[in-house]
Amino acid sequence: MLEPGRAYTIGRDPNADFPFDDARVSWRHASVTFDGANWQYTDHGSTNGTFAEGVRTQQLPVYPGTVIHLGNGQNGPRLAFLAPAAAHQLGIHEAVTSRANAPAPAQPQPQAWEAAVQAPPPNQPPAHPPVRQQWDAPTPRPGFPQQQGVPAQPQPVAGLGNPTMVRSLTAGMRTIRIGRALDNDIVVSDLQVSRHHAELRQLPDGRWEIVDLGSHNGIFLNGQPVTRQLMGPQDRLTVGHSSFVLVGDQLQEFVDTGAVTFSAQHLTVEVEHKGGKKVLLNDVSFSVPEKSLIAVIGPSGSGKSTLLRALTGYRPADRGDVLYDGRNLYRQFAELRSRIGLVPQSEILHKELTVRTALKYAARLRFPGDTEAAERERRIDEVLYELRLDKRADNRITALSGGQQKRVSVALELLTKPSLIFLDEPTSGLDPGMDREVMQTLRGLADDGRTVLVVTHSVAELALCDRLLVMAPGGSVAYFGPPAEALHFFGYETWADVFQAFENYPDHDWAGRYRNSVHYQQYSANADAVAVQAQPNVMTRMLPPKPQSWGSQLWTLIRRYLSVIASDKGFIALSVLLPLVLGAVSTVIPAKHGLAAGDGPLGRNTIAAMILLVVAFGACLSGAANSVRELIKERAIYERERATGLSRSAYVMSKIIVLGAISFLQGAIIAGIAFGFRKLPTEGLVLTHAPAIEMGVGVVLLSFTSMMVGLVISSLVKTAEKTMPLLVMFAIVQLVFTGAIFQVFDKPGLEQLAWLMPGRWGVAAIGTTLDLAHIAPVVQQKEPPIDTLWDHSAGIWFLDCLVLVLISTALAFLIQRLQKRHEPEVMQKG
Repeated sequence: MLEPGRAYTIGRDPNADFPFDDARVSWRHASVTFDGANWQYTDHGSTNGTFAEGVRTQQLPVYPGTVIHLGNGQNGPRLAFLAPAAAHQLGIHEAVTSRANAPAPAQPQPQAWEAAVQAPPPNQPPAHPPVRQQWDAPTPRPGFPQQQGVPAQPQPVAGLGNPTMVRSLTAGMRTIRIGRALDNDIVVSDLQVSRHHAELRQLPDGRWEIVDLGSHNGIFLNGQPVTRQLMGPQDRLTVGHSSFVLVGDQLQEFVDTGAVTFSAQHLTVEVEHKGGKKVLLNDVSFSVPEKSLIAVIGPSGSGKSTLLRALTGYRPADRGDVLYDGRNLYRQFAELRSRIGLVPQSEILHKELTVRTALKYAARLRFPGDTEAAERERRIDEVLYELRLDKRADNRITALSGGQQKRVSVALELLTKPSLIFLDEPTSGLDPGMDREVMQTLRGLADDGRTVLVVTHSVAELALCDRLLVMAPGGSVAYFGPPAEALHFFGYETWADVFQAFENYPDHDWAGRYRNSVHYQQYSANADAVAVQAQPNVMTRMLPPKPQSWGSQLWTLIRRYLSVIASDKGFIALSVLLPLVLGAVSTVIPAKHGLAAGDGPLGRNTIAAMILLVVAFGACLSGAANSVRELIKERAIYERERATGLSRSAYVMSKIIVLGAISFLQGAIIAGIAFGFRKLPTEGLVLTHAPAIEMGVGVVLLSFTSMMVGLVISSLVKTAEKTMPLLVMFAIVQLVFTGAIFQVFDKPGLEQLAWLMPGRWGVAAIGTTLDLAHIAPVVQQKEPPIDTLWDHSAGIWFLDCLVLVLISTALAFLIQRLQKRHEPEVMQKG
């Protein structure tokens, strides 16, 4: 019984008054309250919404006979409101209220109401995730109070199906604001949408104009990003997962719930090879219905990875099209890219973090900046629950099994509710049990309303798939159809025999054999019937919108990087131990006069140059060692995040700031040990009373510049194994070109090359304070030529330090350019 004077909560929270064990229901979905005159149902910005009579609504009065669906207007969990006297007439299998026997209120108004939840029939076994349960749709009742301005039977738009919301554009209406906040005229409960996202404004001549209100993810008109544009009849406006169309005097909304078709038409990919063209993908066509799981198998070199990149738009096909629910992905890539999730073979999460922490940082980067922490947490909880990771949320990813780690990668992609999910070798390296676990998870994702395509080498669990695509050598289709009929089609008993046949008969026309088969007529003819484009398919380069501002992204990346470092105790220990050892090594060198001038008439102290050489070598080695692996080990993470809107400069800057701080600290440790136990000059050039600090500045700047060189190396190499040889080479080269071993300043060519070496300027910055040119000349003679970079003057000290800063700045720009090579190919154009 519902009693006035309190609010009744509805959601997936077990402590709610009406709990629902269904992933479509938000944790705190809605509430029912009495406003003094009527009972009111209020949706609290739930992710999947509330529907009455098939129409999405935020708030409505409830009466006896009112039926509300949660999460889906057709088959979502149903909440029915009934008069107490009629409660026994309902076919209710489960009632969740515990107040059925509570006494009625003393006042005549309002009458107590009973709310009941209809559950699946008792003989239906529970499914997991629970979103797969089927629910009965409500029967329309004449006289049910409609949302203001919403007709009872909206007209569908061709190609879009039935609208989920219709708003009449009444006379006098001038502005319609769209956003996630409840004070908008149209509320879109989607975390991809900003709180106040856009406005539809009517001009004096009656036409409508759409205006972006500074949203984070932008607005799209007919698939193209716009900020202010006239919107005509049948134009398609997209905000997040919702599309809006003007139909007569109506504004109709269509929500992409994931039930979309997907097809590839005549995809061909060619690359330059030995002066000619090599075909990687050869006229590939296939079409899959909504809510399907498709497996792609084939021998090495059959174009599986190339196909995956063509289907996701990472590397568009040279010819052909990819259709997302009938819309060209390549031409509307800027809008549709957010509907596609990609889980590459390499991990796209930092394994040192816990599951929840990793998803928290991913959500911060992908959702708009105005998203509240509670909203992000609710979405993370929903995804963890759906993938059965809620019990592992506080475990480090490294502590999970291989199958669970793959589910975490899938969870990251599910945060933004993609309709299509592509996975590249998700079962690689897993045992048969984990292989089955991962494939069963993907089967569940497809059943829950998504299209899932998985590239795999494993053939053990193909029976779970709806369709199987077999690629033949040369990048052509050898078979597409049900998995159960594939072996019979090829005429072999095992897949090992099929793959061996591909190798034994390389000249056989496998694609032609399939095209002449009944399977082709039944499963591929419709997709293949579309005429191939006459011209190469060139996709316009469109950078993804940035969900967060640059500063916000930078702060999130810094915090995430610090969390990763803090969880890696080995890295922390090595970062402290390395400068301690390198600094201590310099103290082993015996030096009677330390780093000060000697006692003789010329004040010679030749050992000072050797000490500075060791100090500079230590600074170069520690600085470069910090960063030499940092970009290469995160390459897969960077590529995926870049495709979803990550700022390249924010990413690079986060590395520079964190690693720069570590390098500064290490340089200070080396300088403190090397100079703290030596005799030094009595005065400095700039810091008169602190020559040790003045010399330490040179060491710190050299360590920082070397760290930047390490980042350049990390962005250049293709594998982490190649970083160590390059690190050693860098350190040795700096040792030679410091000018402390032999004279380099008067040798044409060699001198100019030395100007590019951080070690040259680092030793010079330290040596100016010591007057190294006079106390430790490289050429032992009475009046040796003077190295002007070692001149004992404040101006030269500033010059040496400034050049180190300029080299670091130039390297930062170089890293930016090199990182571009590791982004999705579509983003590298232009």
